[in-house]
Amino acid sequence: MRLIDTPGFDDTTQSDAQILKMIAEYLANTYRLGKKLSGIIYMHRISDPKMSGVSKRNFGMFRSLCGEKTLRNVVIVTNMWGLVEQHVGDAREHELATDDTLFKPVLDKGAVMVRHDGTVESAHRVLQSFVANHPEALAIQTEVVDDQRGLDGTTAGLALQEEMTRQMEETKRRQEEQVKKVQEATAAALREQEERQAAEIGRAKLEMEEHMRRAQEEQERETARQAAERRQEEERRRELEAAMAAEQEAQRKIEEEQRRVQAEMEQRAREAEAEIVRMREEVQRMENERHNGGCNIF
Repeated sequence: MRLIDTPGFDDTTQSDAQILKMIAEYLANTYRLGKKLSGIIYMHRISDPKMSGVSKRNFGMFRSLCGEKTLRNVVIVTNMWGLVEQHVGDAREHELATDDTLFKPVLDKGAVMVRHDGTVESAHRVLQSFVANHPEALAIQTEVVDDQRGLDGTTAGLALQEEMTRQMEETKRRQEEQVKKVQEATAAALREQEERQAAEIGRAKLEMEEHMRRAQEEQERETARQAAERRQEEERRRELEAAMAAEQEAQRKIEEEQRRVQAEMEQRAREAEAEIVRMREEVQRMENERHNGGCNIF
């Protein structure tokens, strides 16, 4: 049994897009080698009082990677049971399993939820649940390899783009709220002390502009990076097509050479047979001449 650990989408050193690209490339490469997953584990801390927005977003991305058809091979493992009282953990587990906004939709489609108490035996029980599973390709694998989609065109890629759009809109909303607060503060400050508040307004405006400038630059960099990734993906696709065409041409030449060699061998065989016939006739002729020209002894 081979276990693969992947980074989470709330990694502090890499962007969600980088992590998705890393996971997608690995899964696509293994799928091209004919390897499929028998089980997928999603870890959730039962010690968390609520499933945070980040956790919900991560689980949504997890579902997009897996696809609906492979959910029966998913095991949701709750851990950190030692950090909560039993009745608290039981209540949280029940909420996770019965809330339509949490794990219930996945469990309804065949996924299971199990506890991990930190022991080796508990870990073995989790792994044993995969032994009888039928390996299946994940959605990200079939979309990238079979459907030949670019990463941005996959279900997970589209979900990530939607999330990034939502985050940008949220950032814009917060900026607008910040602008509104600054304007309100400015009006109040002008009423209290015009000169002093004028300086504060200037500083607030500069901070706001810098923040917006950085946000714009980040958006432009992300747009440029996505465009570069799409170009790289297209280049890889063209290289793959060229390699396949070259392989087909090489195969065609091999087959032609095989047919030529076969024809040449058959021609040589026919010539050899003809030569054997001729030699036999020559031997027979010589035998006849010797017999007719020799002496008979009685």
